[in-house]
Amino acid sequence: MKVLIADKFEKSGLDALAALGCTLVNEPGIGSDKIGPALAASGAEVLIVRSTKVPKAAIEQGSALRLIIRAGAGVDNIDTPAATSRQVAVCNCPGMNAVAVAELTIGLLLCCDRRIPDQTADLRLNKQWNKKEYSTKSKGLKGLALGVVGVGAIGQEVIRRAVAFGMNVVAWSRGITPQHAAALNCEFGGTDTPALLALARRCDAITVHLPAAPTTSKLFGAEFFSAMKPGAYFINTSRGSVVDEAALRSAIKEKGLRAGLDVFEGAPAEAQAQWDCPTASLPGVYCTHHIGASTDQAQNAVAEETVRIVRVYKAEKRFINCVNAEGLEQAGWQGQGVA
Repeated sequence: MKVLIADKFEKSGLDALAALGCTLVNEPGIGSDKIGPALAASGAEVLIVRSTKVPKAAIEQGSALRLIIRAGAGVDNIDTPAATSRQVAVCNCPGMNAVAVAELTIGLLLCCDRRIPDQTADLRLNKQWNKKEYSTKSKGLKGLALGVVGVGAIGQEVIRRAVAFGMNVVAWSRGITPQHAAALNCEFGGTDTPALLALARRCDAITVHLPAAPTTSKLFGAEFFSAMKPGAYFINTSRGSVVDEAALRSAIKEKGLRAGLDVFEGAPAEAQAQWDCPTASLPGVYCTHHIGASTDQAQNAVAEETVRIVRVYKAEKRFINCVNAEGLEQAGWQGQGVA
């Protein structure tokens, strides 16, 4: 079985796939435009990607393609409807990077509170010692109300860490119940839009952990940011599409919000590129480069799960962690099953 790997992938994963008897076509950094020709030339049955986009045109060139694996959680970089129409399964690795993203979330929260990057820049770049400035204007996390929006694997890991910091956590999700919130040692924050706005009004910090979807597109816009407390903190380590960044910039300027962002609207798809990000240039905004899952621990876990998906498919012709299972069955897929 031929496997095309179109992004950087852990050596442990490459070795494990080879041990399964797979023929590997390892093309990290191939780019979206060349995935289709590579699928056609290699006859790959399985495609593994991280952040590289997999458009409809690429999928259509993979005559032997049966399985696309997102080596991570979100699958918004893959044209899943196009895959479904060709009876190609799309599988992911949910929860494998939850701890890594939660750790970054807390790091960004601390940056918002203690302005650690600003302090570093003053010493490193400006050669200034400014204890007078930085010994004030920090709230301290203990006792603050933290709104956690989305309580999947990542949100739950954030809650555990925030509770350890002594924060008062309020959880909002479309599917959360008061009983679920109590089990997570936090307060039930509701399930609908009015409850989300109420969360914004009462919390000192908000952190977002939602997938990209039509229902979450620009969910955090002018109405939400106008409801937030002046000087509150807003953290987004999920997807750039969930935030109206123009509205966020206005709130930062007008209400003194501070923001910790790992994802952005219109961020470059390339690993390296020149990019003038208007949000990143504002004071009080602390940024990382969509690296929430980029720890050795997380990537090894993702690699192991990716190999498990390939192993099950190779041995049983069965798809696990299949995000388009329902669509495949409706399209008349004749495999042994999906899970």
